[in-house]
This record gives sequence, structure tokens and C-alpha cells, in this order.
Amino acid sequence: MTDTDELFSVRDKVVLVSGGSRGIGRALAEGFARRGAFVFIAGRDAETLKTTAIEISTGPHPVDYVVCDVARPESIPPMVAEVVAKRSRIDTLLNVAGVNIRKRVETYTEEEFDYITNINSKGAFLVAQAVGKQMIAQGTGGTIVNIDSLNTFAPLKGVLPYAMSKASLGMMTRGMAMEWGDHGIRVNAIAPGFVLTDLTNKLWSDPTMQAWGKANTPLRRLGNPDDMVGAAVFLASDASRYMTGQVIYVDGGITCGMQWPIPLT
Repeated sequence: MTDTDELFSVRDKVVLVSGGSRGIGRALAEGFARRGAFVFIAGRDAETLKTTAIEISTGPHPVDYVVCDVARPESIPPMVAEVVAKRSRIDTLLNVAGVNIRKRVETYTEEEFDYITNINSKGAFLVAQAVGKQMIAQGTGGTIVNIDSLNTFAPLKGVLPYAMSKASLGMMTRGMAMEWGDHGIRVNAIAPGFVLTDLTNKLWSDPTMQAWGKANTPLRRLGNPDDMVGAAVFLASDASRYMTGQVIYVDGGITCGMQWPIPLT
């Protein structure tokens, strides 16, 4: 694919996608690869990463991969170092890695709470911190896009630790934007709505859930991972060069307001 407007171009940018082997991360990685970026996907399983990299190498540059478990802090600096060793720099971080467990709040164990927050909150911070250090050292600026959640607008029942962990990303986005602006580093976030991924397909295959989701989304459909690509490309490109510290809700309009079953005459 050839970009027709340089304002929105991500061609030849070095892009690291944390959590890039599946779901939203995979869609973002493929979207940037199609538009000519040098893409690295990161995750825990080497074989899954290798397969994904081959499958999404649809642009002019093959997608590469690097193994990293963001829940293990010691694995994060080597991930950044490997990307820099191969491409000399990192222009964009797509900070996607995240997990969830759906339970009633009183039934979560401490281990489950730590599992969620160690990846979604602590892991996301440490990845952004490590990449931010590299961008500061490069002296050429950069962009970081964190993946927030609809749950930070209004938490859903049964996912409280997830909602808490994602809420921290909004503050992290604003704080990093404030501190790193003078280095030319822009930090923004995308908050997806109800998106169909391999992790959520089972939930949304229930007819009652599908009807509820569509009824409460003004665009009357659930989202797909590909729906996040446009916003991410915008935030990584010069089109958003005067934008930082913001959270964009890509949610089909669900945060516009509350729907109720009253006929309009």
C-alpha cells in the first residue's frame, strides 16, 4: 500500500508493538507493516511470534519479532536493545500487551490481581519507560501509543482489577506527555470499545451479549481490531504532531451517553 498524503505517513518508521502476536496488537502491527513501517512484534511465545510475523508481513518490509514477557521486568531492556541493534532507533511504541480475568470482585485472589496489574499497569509502565529512555537518547523525538480501555470511562461489572489497571494508563499517558514533551516525545492513548478478538469472541458469541452490545453502541455493531488502525496511524504520524497526553475513545460512540428503551416520537 502506498501513502497518498505524507502528513499521515508512517513509512520507514521503526515501530515496536508490545503484545503484537494477537488481537488488537496484531491488527496494529499488520496495519503499520502494510503502510511501510519497520515493525517488531513482542510477546512471550517465540513460535507464536514467528508465525504471526510471517502471516502479517504484507508490506515492503518483513515484520520482525522479539521475545519479551512484560510481567518479567528483566526481559524488557533486552527487548529494546534488540530492536535498536537491528534498526538503530525506535520511532513508535504501540503499548498493547494486556490480560483480563472476569470474576466477581470478592472472589479475586491476590495472585490473580497481581497477574493482571503486573502486565497491564506495571508492565506497560516499564515498557514505556524503557522505550522513552531510548527515545530521549536518540534525540529525535518519538511517539508512544498506550492501549487504554472503555472501562476507564465507566467500569463494567466483573472486571474491576482490569478496569483499575487500565485507569492507571490514562494518568501514565498524561504524566509521560508532560515530562517528555521537551524531548519531542508525544504520548497518547487509544481506548477501544467492545472489540471482537480471539480473547473475547466466546463472550460476544452469546446472542444476548451481542444484542446488548449493539443496542448500546450508536454505530450498531461491535468493533474489530482493524478499527483501531486508523487512530494509531494518526497518533504515530505528523498528522497529530501537536497532540499529546490525550485518550481517544474508538468505541463506536458507546461513551456518548446512556441508551434507554424508550421510543422516540
